[in-house]
Amino acid sequence: MRRRVTENLIRWKEKTTGRMPLLVYGARQVGKTYIIREFGRLHYKNVVYFNLETNQTVFSYFADNIEPERILRFLETESRERIIPGETLIVFDEIQSCPRALTSLKYFNEKTPEYHIIGAGSLLGVAINREKHSFPVGNVDSLTMFSLDFEEYLWALNEELLCEEIKKAFEANAALPLALHEKALDLYRQYLIVGGMPRAVLEFTETKSLLTVPEVQSKIINDYIADMAKYATNTESVKIRAAFNSIPVQLAKDNKKFQYKLAQKGGTAAIFGAAIEWLEFAGVVLKCQKIEQGFMPISVYSDLSCFKLYMSDVGLLTMKSGISQPTVLSAGDIDNVFLGALSENYAAQALHNKHYGLYYWTTDGVSELDFVLQKGDEIIAVEVKTGTRTKSKSLNMFAAKYKPAYSIRISSKNFGFENNIKSVPLYAVFCI
Repeated sequence: MRRRVTENLIRWKEKTTGRMPLLVYGARQVGKTYIIREFGRLHYKNVVYFNLETNQTVFSYFADNIEPERILRFLETESRERIIPGETLIVFDEIQSCPRALTSLKYFNEKTPEYHIIGAGSLLGVAINREKHSFPVGNVDSLTMFSLDFEEYLWALNEELLCEEIKKAFEANAALPLALHEKALDLYRQYLIVGGMPRAVLEFTETKSLLTVPEVQSKIINDYIADMAKYATNTESVKIRAAFNSIPVQLAKDNKKFQYKLAQKGGTAAIFGAAIEWLEFAGVVLKCQKIEQGFMPISVYSDLSCFKLYMSDVGLLTMKSGISQPTVLSAGDIDNVFLGALSENYAAQALHNKHYGLYYWTTDGVSELDFVLQKGDEIIAVEVKTGTRTKSKSLNMFAAKYKPAYSIRISSKNFGFENNIKSVPLYAVFCI
């Protein structure tokens, strides 16, 4: 599958100065290993690949001297391939399982920077957060991979031309022809079910059926749960699972603020704080922080005790919630509260994939604005609606109080711009 991250990998390879070993973060099964190996196949003479979780021979070799020249000679012997600077890509997969390998990247950067090395791992964020002494600060580049966003999903469906039309309409604030608009909305609703996990997308593109997609997603969820048991203590894993399993319930409420009591009776921040942090570092959830002021920089006005949690992939949320596929696929303003939660989760995922910080605004418990973005020195208010009924008291209140550069209303309506509000169809959030 064509992935946007490949362009970043190429830029990393082509650096003439300052290139350091690269760490690729991302949740399990977002396609890290495949993309890295495919990138190596296309852009290097050869690739030497080592999974440090399963290859105990290589794992144990890092226990002793981690001088780069010693490690390189061993890797050549183990792989039976020559390792040539600039021509060979060295890949350490599941590097989080071997802290000494992570530490060795510092010495590779300092002593042998001519070698191209990528380390990756599904729980790399968790490991680095807990094993800070192993992290080679200032000696690595980093890159985060996500599941496919809607644009990449359209690429997988060979809808590149539709992508281009959507981007042109976004830039011009000009409505798409009705036939294209309706087609894009249908594909968006389909994406709410399939999501962006590569295995789920591949299942759909190969079978042309949505019926077996939940089976693939269920296996991915089970892998996540297995990780919770494997990479956390028994006590921690119980809390992590409880917080994770409560997300559909949390998002089904009118007030989507995370409530600890919904994860466990008597739950508190003290009980669940570390569990939520684990889920966030694992890339399984996205945290959207509450702000009470719409001034720059918005991060300093966040209330750390109030936040919403979204799933990092909307397809997994759809499957986990149990909402029926016909309900999701139904066009128009169907009366189902959880469809609003799916749209909001989808928007959070899309904005996060574009590296926006996620914040929402609320005041006096009266009004709540879904997202507030900071883009350079501009503040942008964002409201998400499922259908075409787009009246929003919260958006108007925020705009009147803080005078953002402009506001964005995401809905089923076509593109447009009126009253300083940019109308963005649900399928075009990737353009923001």
